[in-house]
Amino acid sequence: MERSIIHINVADFAVAVERLADLSLRDRPVIIAPERAARATVYDMSEEAFQAGVRKAMPLERASRLCRDACILPPHTARYEQAMADLLRQAMPYSPLIEPGEDDGHLFVDVSGTSRIFGPPVDVAWRIWRQARKSLGLNPIWSLATNKLVAKVASRLVKPLGEYIVASGDEEALLAPLPLWLIPGIDSRDVIRLQEFNLTRVGQVTALGLPHLQRSLGNQADSLYKILHGIDTTEVHPVGSRPPTVIQDHTFGTDSYLPEQVHGVLYALVEQAGRNLRRQGRVARRISVFVDYSDGKRCIRQAAVKPPTANDLALFPVACRALRTGWQRRVRIRHLRLVCDRLAYPPAQMSLFEDVRRLDDRREKIVAVMDRIRGRFGDQAVRMARLCA
Repeated sequence: MERSIIHINVADFAVAVERLADLSLRDRPVIIAPERAARATVYDMSEEAFQAGVRKAMPLERASRLCRDACILPPHTARYEQAMADLLRQAMPYSPLIEPGEDDGHLFVDVSGTSRIFGPPVDVAWRIWRQARKSLGLNPIWSLATNKLVAKVASRLVKPLGEYIVASGDEEALLAPLPLWLIPGIDSRDVIRLQEFNLTRVGQVTALGLPHLQRSLGNQADSLYKILHGIDTTEVHPVGSRPPTVIQDHTFGTDSYLPEQVHGVLYALVEQAGRNLRRQGRVARRISVFVDYSDGKRCIRQAAVKPPTANDLALFPVACRALRTGWQRRVRIRHLRLVCDRLAYPPAQMSLFEDVRRLDDRREKIVAVMDRIRGRFGDQAVRMARLCA
C-alpha cells in the first residue's frame, strides 16, 4: 500500500501563539527569550527577526543588536503546550498515527489507507488546515508525500506560508536541485566534505552513485545515499508514543575547555545513562552528544554502538568518539547532553571471538558488581577514579 504522510507545520510556532494572545504583535518583529536570564538565548523569533539575522539559540544580546526594533517576550511554555494539544486534537479524527514535535507546531499524520473513510489524502490535509485556521487562529503550512523525509523537505520549501504536494515517484526530482544543507538528516561534516569536491546540491551527489560516495564518506555513504534519493521507511508513531530514549544533561558551573574535566563529566553522563538502560532491560544502538558552546552555538554528533550495549565501559569510548568529532572549536563548553536512542533488547548471540567474549564478560561483571554496591549503599558508594579528580 502506498503511504500518504501529511506534514503540518506552524512556522515560528511560539510567536504565532503569542500573536494570538496579543494582536498588537502582528507584523512586528518578535523575539522570544528569557530576558532577565544571565545567559539568555533566543527561544523563537518571527519571520521579520529571522530576516534580520536572528536565529534560535543565539545569545539574546546579539539578537537584540541585529533586530533593534524587536519586541522581546518571555517564553510561555504552558501556552505553547496547550496550543500544541489543540492542534493535535484537530488532526486526531483522521488517523491514530500522529507524531507531534516538541511543542513546536509540527505534526506528521499518516493517512495511508483512509481514503474510503475520509476521501483523498489531499482533502484531509485541506480539512486540517481549514480547521486550524477557523478554530485556533493558526495558519499552518502543510505538505503531502509518501514519507516523512520528503514531506518535511516540501514544507520547508514553502515556509512561512503555503502547501506542497509531492506525487509518488517525484521524490528524487524534488530533491535533486536543492542545496544539501536543506535536507534533514545530513550531517554538517558531510556537507562540508562534499563542498570540498564542489558538490553543493543533491543532484550533483546522487549522480556520482553509491560506490563513489563510499570511497569519500565511508560508512556514512549508505544512509546518505538513501536520504538524498528521498528514501525513508521510518514510521509515524501512534498518538502519545515517543521513540524511547535516555537523556542525560550537565551544565558546567564555569564554562570549561579542560579535556580532563569535560571527559570526566561525559563519563558521569554515560554512567547515569547506562544504569537507566539496565533498569529498563534495554541496550543502546546509537549515542548522540550535544555540545553547547559559550557563544551559543551547538554541535551535535552521533556514533553507532556496535554491538548494542548498556555497559558504561563499552558506551564511554563511543561517546568519546562522538565528542571528539564535535569538539573542534577553541571555545569553552557550557553544556553537555548525552542521548542514547534506537533502544533495543539485548542481543542473544555472543561474540564469535574468544578475546572479545572475555573482555565483554569482564566488563559486565565489573558493572554488575558496581550496581549491587550502589543498590545497597547508595549511588556515591563506589565511583570510577576519573570522577574523583
